[in-house]
Amino acid sequence: MADFMAEDAEYVMHTYGRLPIEPVLGHGSTLVDSTGKEYLDFLAGVGAVSLGHCNPAVRDALAEQVGKVWQTSNYFYAENRAELAHDLSDLLSKTTDTEGHITGSTGTKWQTFFGNSGAEANEGAIKVARRWGEEELGGATGILTAQRSFHGRTLATLAATGQAAFHKSFLPMPAGFAAFPLNDADALEAAIVNPPAGTGPLCAVMLECIQGEGGVWPAEAAFLKRARDLCSEHHLMLIIDEVQTGFFRTGAPFAYQLAGIEPDIVSLAKGIADGFPMGAVCAREEVASLMHPGDHGSTFGGNCLAAAAGRACVEEMVKEDIGEHVLEAGNHLAEGLAKLPHVTEVRGHGLMRGAQLDVPFATEAVDKGLEAGLILNHIGDSILRFLPPLVITNAEIDTMLERLGKILEEA
Repeated sequence: MADFMAEDAEYVMHTYGRLPIEPVLGHGSTLVDSTGKEYLDFLAGVGAVSLGHCNPAVRDALAEQVGKVWQTSNYFYAENRAELAHDLSDLLSKTTDTEGHITGSTGTKWQTFFGNSGAEANEGAIKVARRWGEEELGGATGILTAQRSFHGRTLATLAATGQAAFHKSFLPMPAGFAAFPLNDADALEAAIVNPPAGTGPLCAVMLECIQGEGGVWPAEAAFLKRARDLCSEHHLMLIIDEVQTGFFRTGAPFAYQLAGIEPDIVSLAKGIADGFPMGAVCAREEVASLMHPGDHGSTFGGNCLAAAAGRACVEEMVKEDIGEHVLEAGNHLAEGLAKLPHVTEVRGHGLMRGAQLDVPFATEAVDKGLEAGLILNHIGDSILRFLPPLVITNAEIDTMLERLGKILEEA
């Protein structure tokens, strides 16, 4: 074991089970480890490296900004931050067809608060929703989420996460959250009409359009439409967590657009800045206007470096029409996965895919993948999750499929 790996084991908290390599270089969809071995990366920093490792546009924007100023705080203006917020408003208001091709715009104006991560974005979303409850619903604070959901690892976002396994070591959870079965519109309506014990009066419903950490389980379009209607009928905020699905991961700018709905609050992170740490919570202007100076803050949120990376990343995505490539490559990936040994189902959309196995082999497949020059990911022992850079090519997908097929033949 290398000396630094021993130091890691001794001095870094053991909150991750690390794979035994050290990536030191990256370009496009390829990582290179400290021995010089190359890997095709189908995890992409857990979906964060959206435009590929060391994308030239993002790299150059960071290099330019690093020679100017890094951090000034949110007490001052920053051009890149303002331009990025404008770009986000334009993307959030897009409409698409059910595949993800952009068809138009709702014209809705969105306002953004920038943070540093997905958990921070969801914390912000919860606060905005509860401010709505205070101002518009007589102090209502309860929030409904879906079973198998995942919204972060801070205490409030853990409480919002509909998986008891994440709660058990950190009880008591903050109050005000309850989970119902995904895609069960009747259960959602019943919970809205008669809120579960412990939630109190409701202010919001919080959903993922595809549950990433839960196993790549999509929310059905009809269910999302019904959720939107129920929230409107009962004057509740609809929060959509796009931390993993956002920024063309599904082909559409944001996954809710596939269902033809528009939420009130959206949380963002991961792909926003090609792997540079950044998160954001966005709200329709009339909702965001309820937040005032002092209501929320972040020392590093929207800092000069992050804003430069985020603006460059989002503008490059739009310029390159990355969503159309994602749809084509995602279909190619899904079709190929469906043909592999022991794969019984392929779920997801675009380049967010889960392959269900009929044998408990996913963990071993990830380990064997490293030997074969693949960075893979598993959820439990029977689901392989695929979140490659959005610039992945069909040739790279075919190489991965060939190698993975040989691995799965051993199961």
